[in-house]
Amino acid sequence: MARTLSEAFRLNFLGNSPEWYKLTIIGFLILNPTLFYTVGPFVAGWVLVIEFIFTLAMALKCYPLQPGGLLAIQAVVIGMTSPAMVYHEAEHNFPVVMLLMFMVAGIYFLKDMLLFTFTRIVLGVRSKVVLSLLFCFAGAFLSAFLDALTVTAVIITVATGFHGVYHKVASGKKLDLDHDPSTDDEVADLHREDLDEFRSFLRNLMMHGAVGTALGGVTTLVGEPQNLLIAKVMEWQFAEFFLRMAHVSMPVLAVGLLTCALLEKFKLFSYGTVLSENVRNVLVEYDAAMAAERTLRDKMALIVQGVVAVILIIALGLHLAEPGVVGLIVIVLATAFNGITDEHKLGKAFEEALPFTALLVVFFAIVAVIADQGLFTPVIDWVLHHEGKTQEVLFYVANGLLSAISDNVFVATVYIGEVANAFKEGIIDREQFNALAVAINTGTNIPSVATPNGQAAFLFLLTSALAPLIRLSYGRMVYMALPYTITMSLTGLWAIWNLSYVAH
Repeated sequence: MARTLSEAFRLNFLGNSPEWYKLTIIGFLILNPTLFYTVGPFVAGWVLVIEFIFTLAMALKCYPLQPGGLLAIQAVVIGMTSPAMVYHEAEHNFPVVMLLMFMVAGIYFLKDMLLFTFTRIVLGVRSKVVLSLLFCFAGAFLSAFLDALTVTAVIITVATGFHGVYHKVASGKKLDLDHDPSTDDEVADLHREDLDEFRSFLRNLMMHGAVGTALGGVTTLVGEPQNLLIAKVMEWQFAEFFLRMAHVSMPVLAVGLLTCALLEKFKLFSYGTVLSENVRNVLVEYDAAMAAERTLRDKMALIVQGVVAVILIIALGLHLAEPGVVGLIVIVLATAFNGITDEHKLGKAFEEALPFTALLVVFFAIVAVIADQGLFTPVIDWVLHHEGKTQEVLFYVANGLLSAISDNVFVATVYIGEVANAFKEGIIDREQFNALAVAINTGTNIPSVATPNGQAAFLFLLTSALAPLIRLSYGRMVYMALPYTITMSLTGLWAIWNLSYVAH
């Protein structure tokens, strides 16, 4: 209990975060203006980017919104960027913000159908290698026609459901009782080893699925936000975009799936954990209990959710509306026809998405600093001074490295703009313009799996309520993504250098 106001302030600052973490953030807040007014905004800007990455890496110690937000506010106050620039970045990425607000909430209202479907898949496929390939390929296929954040929201919902079911049983509670899965205080010693293994099993599937979203996201113009931007600049339609990327994206897809199989087969990089019989039996019993208790209204609800899911896939696949608008349609349909009209039940669906939405806007503030201080300009200028295949390779590598430490949408926006200007000025011809656009798209999509901040889907997974439940930290994500980063990035590099688009 605090005895003075100063002690109360100290205890309240960043809540239950460790003392060393609080002192580190305070140190950052003292360091930034000092650097800004002494060595200059360029160095201070890069230090700010590193500090923000630190807050992401420590997401399990403290949700990054608060410490990252303090850094962003300070950056605006001391003049590293402006409120107008932050708003511009948020406005530019408004489709992503809207997607998070409504699509993730929409997926929440489809969770019963998703859990029903995936329970049968997980219990029906005994081979961990085959199951992992299913998750990875499904993530890739769906992301090619939908979007990576939507697909990630689906697998997060499924994994959270599975964890909640077993954690409840491990805590000695009946399936129909309320339960807090975030604490292991009530978990019986008999179940602790199985629970740890089950968390590892879920981590494996989540990482395979997340990497799958990157494998599929690079292939089509609707796969990732920056793809649509690049396609618009290049005036490429759906089919041409796919074909232009295919000489890089298809070999990378094949190698990604092969990497998935090898990781599981040889149990490398924390992969290879199988579903224990004890956990399998609990899930089987849960499935049987749910089936026995399912009323006609429950069955009708599953049917409605299934129909809404089909509408979701068709609407996103044909790009009938922005993903955020489609998410709002999903919310309306899934609730109106399933009798969910209580405001509090509706509000619960938004609990998962809105903290991350706020964090993403804070991230845009950091991106605004990168833009205003020209932190990437030296790299851009250096790459543009090269020619031919060397230039393509350097664009791929530079886009990959910068995307891994910042935001792939921002990096793609900057680079495609610079290349478009070079084409208009006659510095490069149309053929080289096409080749560099491919290098930019594949560079921002493939090597960026190296870190959670490289792709929005990965960052969403890291900061989701699921991550602490299955003990998925920033460092662990980087470690588990490392083999994929190496094999996929090198394959993309090889394809850029040795293969070229062939017109049909």
